[in-house]
Amino acid sequence: MSSCFNGGAGWPEPVVRVQAVSDTCGETIPERYVKLPLDRPSATTLQPAVSHGGGSLNIPVVDMSMPDSDETVRAVDAACREWGFFQAVNHGVSPELLRRARSSWRGFFRQPAEVRERYANSPATYEGYGSRLGTTKGGHLDWGDYYFLHLLPPSIKSHDKWPSLPSTLRDATEEYGEQVVKLCRRVSKVLSKGLGLDGGRLQAAFGGEGGEGACMRVNFYPRCPQPELTLGVAAHSDPGGMTMLLVDDHVRGLQVKKDGQWITVDPVPDAFIVNVGDQIQVLSNAAYKSVEHRVTVSAAEERLSLAFFYNPRSDVPVAPMAELVAPGRPVLYPEMTFDEYRAHIRQRGLSGKAQLQSLQNANSSVAS
Repeated sequence: MSSCFNGGAGWPEPVVRVQAVSDTCGETIPERYVKLPLDRPSATTLQPAVSHGGGSLNIPVVDMSMPDSDETVRAVDAACREWGFFQAVNHGVSPELLRRARSSWRGFFRQPAEVRERYANSPATYEGYGSRLGTTKGGHLDWGDYYFLHLLPPSIKSHDKWPSLPSTLRDATEEYGEQVVKLCRRVSKVLSKGLGLDGGRLQAAFGGEGGEGACMRVNFYPRCPQPELTLGVAAHSDPGGMTMLLVDDHVRGLQVKKDGQWITVDPVPDAFIVNVGDQIQVLSNAAYKSVEHRVTVSAAEERLSLAFFYNPRSDVPVAPMAELVAPGRPVLYPEMTFDEYRAHIRQRGLSGKAQLQSLQNANSSVAS
């Protein structure tokens, strides 16, 4: 059983790999993974939602082949105001690279446990192979393992901390990171224009081109005998700037909260699912909103996704941009660096939009 645990590295208790639990738990999952009744996915939320017109309700799909066009700006702007999410197609990252990145990381999670454990992470930076967020002892756990790594700034990127097996992984991840950063920069310009600002405004607020942060979390959700009782990732909004999510090419799992209803996203093949993070909600003074989402799991199939987080530089103060503040639109959030903001998540784990809401409430109290 020792190969199933990361017993130290700063965690408050032994960390059990969900892959090991899935292989040994039989038909009943351990109590630690059972969510409270209100947080569990119901039978209806595990199916695609139906719109008022009778069709499947899904997040908007935006063609990114002409990112400078007014039509693209309007489509992205509407999606970020209404949903906080959209699917980007014709985005410029080759389908072959997407498949290679997925395949390489699936290969890592299929390595023997002793190989994976060489990269066990700690709560200090979360970089490496992990199975939990937050350092609260005895709390509920999510049904998933992950691998977290840094890509920008270059000073904190270390290939030595990336898995060496399978042999394709490092090169595929490096190329994938370079291409997705370029896509994030293109989308950043579109978001800036949608807010009525110069195309480089958001990029500048992130620290300028080359000064921004980027990291990736590869999620692996093993088969689960009781998917109606648990979640792969609990409900949360992303704490960073913008997320580019490459989902599994054959298993659904992402759900987005819209008007109080959980919508199961039906992914378009080879699309990126793009969502606004908390830092863009702050910078836009809530014109664009980060939206709660969560991940369900499957009894029949494992699932893999690559979440690419494009963030402000960790020490850059982030506050509503002055151009988006007016007498009828006061500052909603206090200034705070991304490092200060994410310290809360690293300590307590994911908790809906509690962190962002508490900042807004605190700012309102000060203003009044």
